[in-house]
Amino acid sequence: MDLSRFPRRRYTEGATPLEPLPRFSAQLAASCPGGRGPEVWAKRDDMLGLFPGGNKTRKLEFLVAEALAQGADTLVTCGAPQSNHCRITLAAAAREGLQCRFVIEERVLGSYSAQGSGNHFMFRLMGVEAITVVPAGTPMAAAMQAVADELAALGRKAYVIPGGGSNALGGLGYVACAQELQQQCFERGLRFDRVVVGSGSSGTHGGLLAGFLGNHIDIPITGIGVSRDPADQEPLVWKEAQAVCDLLGLGLAVPREAVVSIGGYWQPKYSVPNRRMVEAVQMLARSEGLLLDPVYTGKIMAGLIGLAREGVIAPHERVLFLHTGGLPSLHAFEGVVLGDADVAAP
Repeated sequence: MDLSRFPRRRYTEGATPLEPLPRFSAQLAASCPGGRGPEVWAKRDDMLGLFPGGNKTRKLEFLVAEALAQGADTLVTCGAPQSNHCRITLAAAAREGLQCRFVIEERVLGSYSAQGSGNHFMFRLMGVEAITVVPAGTPMAAAMQAVADELAALGRKAYVIPGGGSNALGGLGYVACAQELQQQCFERGLRFDRVVVGSGSSGTHGGLLAGFLGNHIDIPITGIGVSRDPADQEPLVWKEAQAVCDLLGLGLAVPREAVVSIGGYWQPKYSVPNRRMVEAVQMLARSEGLLLDPVYTGKIMAGLIGLAREGVIAPHERVLFLHTGGLPSLHAFEGVVLGDADVAAP
């Protein structure tokens, strides 16, 4: 697939590393039936550009390029409190000399604090122009358009980026990731039996699936839901993957059976900590010095751990965990991830 026909800004030098996690794999195996577990590796997309990295960087390379081509002076996007996507969009705006505004959906009442730590601190430090906070359930596209209309009335031009950067154009970032991964595996003689990825706004999961299909990469992708169970999540991922394939002109229909997501590990609610997330964050930090965040990667790794313990991920498998970043939000949950605060079961 030729991505060169799409304008692109490059925010990362080279490929993100593929790293084995031998001490974590051994610790996980000890808790699996028969004392045997999978060989786990990480694709370090937490080391992408636009400090301190994360999966949204890949999407923004294409989205910001279009914004600049259209003459925009302001990026407008949305997310929940502690949104990694908002933080990385703001970093891209700073890099390009643009202004940036957010619409924050307070999905958990009282969870947004203008003076908070984590990503909220980063919002202030990197100079977000304005933040509009709206209650849970607000139509976010309309809320962002209202901000764009306000800017237009001032003679400015906004470029609206959907939550998570998840549309067909943003999904090209993970088509590029699929190509990068394919080349890395070829160069190192590696073969993975499964890729485990977070499944939220669907851009990463759907874009990667489209990239695998278009590049004939025959590795199953298992998405771990961070906000929805499969009945609600999988149609979103399928729609995103199909939109990316259509944008690329691949002329293929995404097989419904290729879209696999796992539910349960995100509960009791999006961004609300649970015990399995805390265990996963502590295991990776203490076995590999690899930091996960409580909202996304901690719950995704909890899903990988759970699937291995249940035997869904077999002991013989070599599994690639796509680390999508999120480090700043870890600081907003210090007491939780250290085990000093009560969290929900499971």
